[in-house]
Amino acid sequence: MIRPRVVFMGTPEFSVPTLIELNNMFDIPAVVTVPDKPKGRGQKLLPSPVKIAAEELGLKVLQPTDLKDEAFIEELKKMDIDIFCIVAFRILPKSVFTIPRVASFNIHTSLLPKYRGAAPINWAIIKGEKKTGVTSFILDENIDTGNIVGTREVTIGESMTAGELHDELMPLAAELAVDTCEQLMKGNYQLKKQDNSKATPAPKIFREDCKIDFNLGAEDLKNFINGMSPIPGAWTELEGKKIKMLKSEIFPKINIKPKHYLIKNDNFLLQTTSGTVKLLIIQPEGKKVMKIKDFLAGYRGNKEGKLE
Repeated sequence: MIRPRVVFMGTPEFSVPTLIELNNMFDIPAVVTVPDKPKGRGQKLLPSPVKIAAEELGLKVLQPTDLKDEAFIEELKKMDIDIFCIVAFRILPKSVFTIPRVASFNIHTSLLPKYRGAAPINWAIIKGEKKTGVTSFILDENIDTGNIVGTREVTIGESMTAGELHDELMPLAAELAVDTCEQLMKGNYQLKKQDNSKATPAPKIFREDCKIDFNLGAEDLKNFINGMSPIPGAWTELEGKKIKMLKSEIFPKINIKPKHYLIKNDNFLLQTTSGTVKLLIIQPEGKKVMKIKDFLAGYRGNKEGKLE
């Protein structure tokens, strides 16, 4: 039996389990990822996690700087491709996503049409969603709007961070990608059109968006801290120094003024107008990420103060 030919496109660590699972099931004539990027003080060129994984699997790697480059497009056309599978890559031009014989599909980390955009995992937590998941959809000329092939759902834990949710969704994305390829090849699927009236945005998050607003209520503050964690990280200033708050949970309300903090019995508590938030993980400026107990063991500052 001839195995379907699937070109995989992706960049970050999140994409790697999907590539591995697809390689176990299908013929992968090429993997497309971003060019190596300079990093660190020496500006050494480093490959993407997907390139590293592809080379370990012995797969051909393509790294176009321009997705509309004619040579790149012609190379893909010569491969006799059945399917393109895209997981956390760039926006493909129509001249590329129409190449496969069967279809091009993307795995998106939300239950579409909710949270279309660059940061769906973060925004699902920031907005207080109780569930999310991954969606496979056929590419069209707009962003995250194509017809849905399948989904997988997960429950968002009460104090789950974006990083924890990211890790939980990784294997589900791989599972859904394999299932979607099989459905597309067999033709035994029904596409579901997205309801645009239910669409919500998930725009890219920048560092300047991460400063904590202590006017938020307790639930919203907890969700903001957890939704920004670990990257880029919600931050504030404590006694003149920047500090990232990276995990939190709701705590029984304490008797201090709103927008104040209290350090007591190994707890770092943030008081809002509607309740109390307890910090669990923190990163002081210039230091490593640490549990709050470890931070407080060396803390010599004020035990109570105003939150700015």
